[in-house]
Amino acid sequence: MKIVVLCGGLSMERNVSITSGTLICRALREMGHRAILVDMFYGLEDIDTPVEELFDHLPEIADAHVDEEAPDLEAVKASRKWRSPSKVGKGVFELCVLADVVFLGLHGSCGEDGRIQAALELMGIPYTGSDYLGSALAMDKDLAKQLARAAGVRTPKWRTIYYDCGDTLMQAAEIGLPCVVKPVDSGSSIGVAIAHTQDELSAALEANRPLGRAIVEQYVTGREIDVGVLKDRSLPSIEIIPKQGFYDYKNKYQAGATVEICPSPIEPGIEAELGRMALKVHRLLGLKGYSRSDYMVDEHGDVYFLEINTLPGMTPTSLMPQEAAAVGIDFKTLCQAILDDAMERGTNA
Repeated sequence: MKIVVLCGGLSMERNVSITSGTLICRALREMGHRAILVDMFYGLEDIDTPVEELFDHLPEIADAHVDEEAPDLEAVKASRKWRSPSKVGKGVFELCVLADVVFLGLHGSCGEDGRIQAALELMGIPYTGSDYLGSALAMDKDLAKQLARAAGVRTPKWRTIYYDCGDTLMQAAEIGLPCVVKPVDSGSSIGVAIAHTQDELSAALEANRPLGRAIVEQYVTGREIDVGVLKDRSLPSIEIIPKQGFYDYKNKYQAGATVEICPSPIEPGIEAELGRMALKVHRLLGLKGYSRSDYMVDEHGDVYFLEINTLPGMTPTSLMPQEAAAVGIDFKTLCQAILDDAMERGTNA
């Protein structure tokens, strides 16, 4: 099968995405697929082979890893040779049209917010994961939490802060301290901070000001648990225990920084509730193929939904592959299952 694995893009999560895409592409080739790894932002600008011949002359796959710090996107923009305002690089769509399916290894904006899904759908190109609407709803944490709460899913109290609507501290006052400040539509814990004091809250709000909006959320103490869904089936939960601080960008992607236990050593009743909740939110938002959602379980055993990811990480430290492995699904089989789901649904119409 001819497959384009899209990764990178112009997102703060581009390094995570490149690592995910690299591992996905290697796994697909090992299974006999003709897979090509493409950075969505750079495109084919460094490839001399004609587009129509690429599936017969597969480019090499370079090694990739996730740095401790998020990328400098201005430097990424400046380094692209093709001077175009497009966030999709040279030759990307031309190559995708020639593929049987596009495997989305993207994370964050341009990848999980529905825009690339909509473009591929309009072009009649099958792709993995959720459609444009489900992706957009899940990416917007405020909208996802509103829908979840309306459906009876417990979620921490929150307030969306608008920087053009007056004093941000006053807007955040109803949540109180301690609280969590995070971007409305970003992932990998980039821009996330836990504020215990007014000064910390002010600093966290200021750090997110360039985004125009931020979420201030009730801080729930307890156990951090993640649950994956694969083809409308919940996977065993995984407990996350950072060795220092909270589960931020560094602790997510640096090997050994976090203890991850799968299946979670949690009471069967709570495990069942986590699985039901993960499926409920997945279906509520109209998601397809696979997803991974984040929860807190407090000291009373109450489960709180935090957010959901439509294109979970597929790096060496990522949670979705660990959850799949707990039920005997290895990395290659997981990639093939995601691929099969996309092909069964065609263009996700």
